[in-house]
Amino acid sequence: MTLLSVVRSVCATVGVVTPTSVFSNITANRTMVEMLDLANEMAQRIAYDYRDWTELKTIKLGGLFGGSGAAYPLPANYKRMLLTSNVWRSTNTTTPMRFVPDLDEWLNRRARGLTVSPGEWMIANGQIFVNPPLQTDADESINFPYMDRNCILRETGGLAEEFMSDGDRFRLDERVLKLGMIWQWKAQKGSPYAEDMGTYGDAITNMMGADSPGPILISGRPITDSMQTALPTQTIYVPGMVP
Repeated sequence: MTLLSVVRSVCATVGVVTPTSVFSNITANRTMVEMLDLANEMAQRIAYDYRDWTELKTIKLGGLFGGSGAAYPLPANYKRMLLTSNVWRSTNTTTPMRFVPDLDEWLNRRARGLTVSPGEWMIANGQIFVNPPLQTDADESINFPYMDRNCILRETGGLAEEFMSDGDRFRLDERVLKLGMIWQWKAQKGSPYAEDMGTYGDAITNMMGADSPGPILISGRPITDSMQTALPTQTIYVPGMVP
């Protein structure tokens, strides 16, 4: 579904005139201004407030950073770290770098000349700080997973943070976007919305459940790589198999 398709469906449900275009003459159409703002808000909310969606996960992998000293610019499409992100130094593949969450602690550790192996990192002012600094003469870099800030697929190609044309698409489930817009529109206009919010909640819960595959179980325990190595002769049953 394109943005126009989503908005037309929302308008039909909430009882406002369905548009032939969201962006055409938008400055003279307050309803479409509100619909576009709501679409962008709900898209961002769904994309980044619930979980780390597999569709939006990406990796900063290899390549030298620009910048100078111990501060390096984050990728242009960086939104935030994953909930379980680690930063890895390319010269150490066995131990992740230590995260320092507090700027004051970072400054204190630098003032005291403290260094741990394979290093420490923190984020501030749109940059990632690394200690000790990367060794450019050794082609050293850092690798880490993060969330892509661009949740919109452009009609003209490429990605964007917000809808910019009628043919743009949400990168996640557009039905969930539609349901979210419906309940939020009704809430903003003072209409009963509890049932619509419940429908949206059910849909996004199902979406979260389908986003990651379930584990294969052995005797009620999830199988891991280490278990496969330790138990090479075990029979693994998956849903649909007959024991």
